[in-house]
Amino acid sequence: MREEFDNLMRQGAKELSVELSGSQMDEFYRYYELLTEWNKVMNLTAITELHEVVTKHFLDSLSLVKAVSAGELEEARILDLGTGAGFPGIPLKIAFPDMKVTLLDSLNKRIRFLQQVVSELNLSEVEAVHGRAEDYGRQREFRENYDFCVSRAVANFSTLAEYCLPFVRKGGYFISYKSSDVEKELEAGDKALKVLGGRLETVVDFYLPGSQMYRKLVKVKKEKNTPEKYPRKAGLPGKEPL
Repeated sequence: MREEFDNLMRQGAKELSVELSGSQMDEFYRYYELLTEWNKVMNLTAITELHEVVTKHFLDSLSLVKAVSAGELEEARILDLGTGAGFPGIPLKIAFPDMKVTLLDSLNKRIRFLQQVVSELNLSEVEAVHGRAEDYGRQREFRENYDFCVSRAVANFSTLAEYCLPFVRKGGYFISYKSSDVEKELEAGDKALKVLGGRLETVVDFYLPGSQMYRKLVKVKKEKNTPEKYPRKAGLPGKEPL
């Protein structure tokens, strides 16, 4: 199993032009083991088969390099919103160890899992935070304090923009991982970006390494500070997108 894992992971990372050392491969494999172990007692992910975890979780997370250069990521401050079982934040941290990562999720049981992963892999400068984007996006130590806010969360683009852009510093980026046709979402989200201080820079299309899975990365640049009234109170960004 380990040999299969290493082959899949190395080949996929190579296609993304990401180099992984032996110790980084060990960290990814231990992460895979923890994910499958914990998933037996709590619902972290529906994806547990080795090949699918490598492709749909690990390599998908690392595909951020399609939109952002490795050099920009190396010492970046990143917030992963709605991180779930740690995607994309932990794979990015393993691949780019000097990165500073905040993992934000609204379910405390996931945070306990993430803290275990961080501890076992001995990852520094990673914090796993339990809470809602609507609350943390207003706090001084989090607001407009990150180079990147990334999210694989399944949500309307306008809603995600309201959750994510308040965390991003002026000149930084909000990047949404999408798998479907996003043109209509982006059209509908144009107003939200203008209100929140963002501008759509590019949409990167690609297939995940070793698969026919089509992915898109929506890259938004933060050009102006987000007005203080955003994000709105809990629930509103989802119920009433801008």
